[in-house]
Amino acid sequence: MVRIDVERVREDTAGCERVAHLNNAGAALPPRPVVDAVVEHLRLEEEIGGYEAAAARAERIEHTYDALARLVGAAREDIAVMENATRAWDLAFYSLPWSAGDRILTARAEYASNAIAFLQTARRHGVQVDVVPDDEHGQLDVDALRRMVDDRVKLIAVTHVPTQGGLVNPAAEIGKVAREAGVVYLLDACQSVGQMPVDVREIGCDLLTAPGRKFLRGPRGTGFLYCSPRVRAQLEPPFLDLHAAEWTSGDSYRVREDARRFESWETFFAGKIGLGVAVDYALDLGLDAIEDRVTLLADALRHRLSALPGVRLHDRGVRQCGIVAFTVDGHDSHRVAEELRGQRINVSVSVAGSARWDFDARGLESVVRASVHYYNTDGEIDRLCAALLRP
Repeated sequence: MVRIDVERVREDTAGCERVAHLNNAGAALPPRPVVDAVVEHLRLEEEIGGYEAAAARAERIEHTYDALARLVGAAREDIAVMENATRAWDLAFYSLPWSAGDRILTARAEYASNAIAFLQTARRHGVQVDVVPDDEHGQLDVDALRRMVDDRVKLIAVTHVPTQGGLVNPAAEIGKVAREAGVVYLLDACQSVGQMPVDVREIGCDLLTAPGRKFLRGPRGTGFLYCSPRVRAQLEPPFLDLHAAEWTSGDSYRVREDARRFESWETFFAGKIGLGVAVDYALDLGLDAIEDRVTLLADALRHRLSALPGVRLHDRGVRQCGIVAFTVDGHDSHRVAEELRGQRINVSVSVAGSARWDFDARGLESVVRASVHYYNTDGEIDRLCAALLRP
């Protein structure tokens, strides 16, 4: 087994000297090479101009497409670099041609932004949104999904790793159902890309979205969309510009053929370069090694939290990842997070409004979310648990 040199990656991560950062599902601490790449490009823009800096660093900008393609097992033509994962997901979703009576199948643990888009489309176009039940482990029930598919189903849209806990939905099994039925499959991989191997060929998704800032450790304000050539020609983005399309005559235009039809001309070039560096960093470490380390730390955290009086774990699923959700009896989750932050321990809070179908069914209002990454240590887990024991 390839092991990560934890001391080296912590030396690359300035924030490790200041905080126990257990909020990687929010935004991970970027490594120094990523920060240096972003700052270097901004300095170049300062010195020679924005357009000129982009031209001078064109090779580095283009490399990001190759890095992302390698990361998810795609071709560079299948990748669009976006300003964030939400915009990437929105552009993919709203590009689908909807008709009254179409059905969307999704998971109970779906994220609020996605659910709101489903409901808006249902209101606008008469689309039906059906939530697939969970199985006994709390993950999407694949057999139920298969039974629910009919010729009205236009889209299967699922979040791979929901924001509110350690669940990992069975993405490849869902993909098999989608391929058998010939249904478009959109996978929100916000919390999975960067903490585990994610291969679009194995999963069988047509569309996949992810941000730079979370487990990839890239800059904020970056994300990407994978769009399979199987569906690309069917999808015209809801808005276009002279980058996404060509104005061919006074009354006509042609949408570009690759996934960059989802992009716009103006973009955060420094961030785009930094995103490529972040992907290279992860690939150099190895996604299998990253997942092994994250799983080890998350299992240790769950084990230690389960031994603390009044602490309740809320993670579900057969397979669990680096996100650990818990509550403390008699204590508001926001207050717990605030007190931990005062001790330089970063966590976050997931609220019912972020996952209404899931939290309402479980009677939860909020949970504390601690999310580990490979640069975290057992000592930081000890610090968290010790802080929770204090009155």
